[in-house]
Amino acid sequence: MGESKLADQSNGPVASSNFKRLARLHLEGGGQVVVQGDYAYIGHMQPPHGTTIVNISDPVKPEIVSHIQLPDMYSHSHKVRVVGDLMIVNSEQNDRHFLRKGCEISAISRQLEQELGREPNDGEIAARLGVGESQLPTLREAAARGYDDGGFKIYDISDKTSPRLIKFQKTYGVGVHRFDCDQRYAYISTEKEGFHGNILSIYDLENPEQPEEISNWWMPGQHLAGGDTPHWTGYRNRLHHTMKLRDRIYASCWHAGFAIIDASDIASPVTLATHDYHPPVLEPTHTIMPVPHPIEGRELALVIDEEHEHTHGQPHACMWLFDIGDLNNIHALSSFHVSEADSPWSRSGLRFGAHQFQEHLSGTLVFVTWFSAGLRVVDIKNPLLPEEVGYYIPEPGQGHALPQSNDVEVDGRGLVYLLDRLNGLDILEFNG
Repeated sequence: MGESKLADQSNGPVASSNFKRLARLHLEGGGQVVVQGDYAYIGHMQPPHGTTIVNISDPVKPEIVSHIQLPDMYSHSHKVRVVGDLMIVNSEQNDRHFLRKGCEISAISRQLEQELGREPNDGEIAARLGVGESQLPTLREAAARGYDDGGFKIYDISDKTSPRLIKFQKTYGVGVHRFDCDQRYAYISTEKEGFHGNILSIYDLENPEQPEEISNWWMPGQHLAGGDTPHWTGYRNRLHHTMKLRDRIYASCWHAGFAIIDASDIASPVTLATHDYHPPVLEPTHTIMPVPHPIEGRELALVIDEEHEHTHGQPHACMWLFDIGDLNNIHALSSFHVSEADSPWSRSGLRFGAHQFQEHLSGTLVFVTWFSAGLRVVDIKNPLLPEEVGYYIPEPGQGHALPQSNDVEVDGRGLVYLLDRLNGLDILEFNG
């Protein structure tokens, strides 16, 4: 399908240790890459780009075989999962954090009118919202238009060159963010009527043409319709996403840390334990993933925070190792950090700190993205002192001033797929 847009290999990475690049594709910025068999699936950050399927049977010459375009600019589809011949992607309001402010304009205008004793002007409204006055028309337009396309889509990909939409399952509000799935169920992070912020909705996919919502899980304070009142401001505490291992679900809860959930009865998930390390940590919890095997006799979980607007004088977002063997005494064993000296773009104004690791683990090597510090490989064989054993900082993607390494996948051959949120997919070989 068209040209694969292989990049010029002469540029090369900015810095590298124990890596060899096999190929680079010029692709629109992505939020997630997953690999199944001979194909990589990329969810894109910005509309109208939806999902790209790449044939990677020859990793030196990857070939784009299909691309799903979104129908408008109001949603993005930056996450993707594949189970057999089914591909699931999210549908979430694009630029949701900004556009949500449009729904506050009426209430803020009334509040200002009471305070000032007159009708407020646009400059005063914008100042209270924390936006530029020139942005108010966009916010008003978005509020008037509303948003009703939140949810997830299921595709039949038995023919990779022509994905066929089976079902668009709408949810609520700004829609679905990150999610997990297995052979039977999808674990969806979404807004839901009567709740504040994203919660977990579990769908049975036995009949993919008619997914069935079978249960929900949420944090205390989220269920407004049930009489809850959030004890936090805004949307600081919400489900980012979950990962499931055996009979437990592991939930990253943003500024509320993480939760471990009993899912032995999938229709009735029950919280087993929670752990919140905010404060003193300022960056939100992005992912918690249980280590599937003991290390030095310990039952462990990898946890990673996501770098956002960095506060000067505070540590950057990092990766943690937690001991979860005793759910009544969950505690951090260690953390892994990257120095600002390790990237020429650490103070570029875009993100520098941690973001995400590959979401499966067979040994003790963890491949983790670090935005403008690229990809880091961390050995956790000593859980008290994680050790970096390789790194790869790609050159900036086409048309951009710096890299923003966003997601990473490792396939059954041991090849590494590094996705930039601005532009570019690198296929790498680790020689550590």
